[in-house]
Amino acid sequence: MKKTVLVSGGAGFIGSHVTVELLEAGYDVVVADNFSNCDRTCFEGVKKITGREDLPLEVMDFCDLKAVKALFGKYHIDAVIHFAAFKAVGESVAKPLMYYKNNLESFLNVLEVAGAQPGGCNVLFSSSATVYGEPDVVPVTENTPRKPATSPYGNTKTMCEDILRDTVKASEGALKGILLRYFNPIGAHPSALIGELPRGVPNNLVPFITQTAIGKRECLNIFGNDYPTPDGTCQRDYIDIVDLARAHVYAVTRMMEGKMKKDCEVFNVGTGRPVSVLELVNAFEKVNGVKVPHKFAPRRPGDVTAIWADPTLANEEMGWKATRTVEETLKAAWAWECHLAQQKEAGSDDTGKATSLKDQILQAADKANEAISDAIDKVKEYSALSPEEKKAKQDEWNSKLTEAAEKASDSVKDIVDDIKEGADKLFKGKKD
Repeated sequence: MKKTVLVSGGAGFIGSHVTVELLEAGYDVVVADNFSNCDRTCFEGVKKITGREDLPLEVMDFCDLKAVKALFGKYHIDAVIHFAAFKAVGESVAKPLMYYKNNLESFLNVLEVAGAQPGGCNVLFSSSATVYGEPDVVPVTENTPRKPATSPYGNTKTMCEDILRDTVKASEGALKGILLRYFNPIGAHPSALIGELPRGVPNNLVPFITQTAIGKRECLNIFGNDYPTPDGTCQRDYIDIVDLARAHVYAVTRMMEGKMKKDCEVFNVGTGRPVSVLELVNAFEKVNGVKVPHKFAPRRPGDVTAIWADPTLANEEMGWKATRTVEETLKAAWAWECHLAQQKEAGSDDTGKATSLKDQILQAADKANEAISDAIDKVKEYSALSPEEKKAKQDEWNSKLTEAAEKASDSVKDIVDDIKEGADKLFKGKKD
């Protein structure tokens, strides 16, 4: 009998890729999502890739305990992979209570219901390298000390790790848990049918690169070129999204087959090779034959200089290893961006968007209002500083104000783009 895996937040970037890999590995999958941070594009893409038009989808909020109980009552769940969480660092700083409530409550509900299942349940939590902070030594191993988080988002990852450990320990064998600490997932599925689809201004580097290359954004800012690295820009461990998704299959299988050496295990999921921001931009241009307008900007407060994984434990214990090259990954990312552009140009109804055009524009307007309000707040905060404080923190405030202004500008541009898109569709409809 096939085992069933529940993927919470399964319609998003990582969740959709994990769902594909689980299905191709022979697992049954139940996708659950409230679509607060994505639309149906990737879910529809998963069905096309796998041929599973019958793929179960539950539209629900994991902060609703009653809904979580009903979900577990409807399906026999053997394992849960929990992605359902807010994930924007900047937003978490502005709205900490929203992040703590959503990210903690949703996970607590999953653990409460999963732990009460007859025969027990396996829980895989999507953690992050953010728990390591600015490491004293690189690469980092699973034994590298965790450091205080620099954002509420990062703090929720640390807290959820501790919650899972404590809950597994108290469950007396009813729960097994694995923490996967991701580094920097990038790319898209080779089919170009699913990939990263941020709403509004991207928070991650590669979508900003692809959107700049295709003309959605005017210029990419590289924050800081004076770091103590070979080219002065930050170094990260960029891992292909398909490699990352495969790691989840290995982890779930490890739990299902009873191969765990402890009831709660931790694994780094990275490549073990550092790549700088500038190297990634140059590699993207070279492999895809396109230019990415970019400029250097002041450092962003809170950015880590360099971090990459030592993936030895995952390689040896799970038998998993990252295999895709940066070049393959960046080709796939560009193919996905081009696919989205083709869909938009064709005016296709096949984009799987869950909201109407009106809702899309209203959402963009809300984000623009939020970004503009944030920019105004930062200007007020800066104005309130004494001349001495302004002088002492000049670079920091230059970075803050520049970033706030650019986010406000980009969010307004998003509204204009959405209105243009709507007008094009209406005109096309009348023309036809």
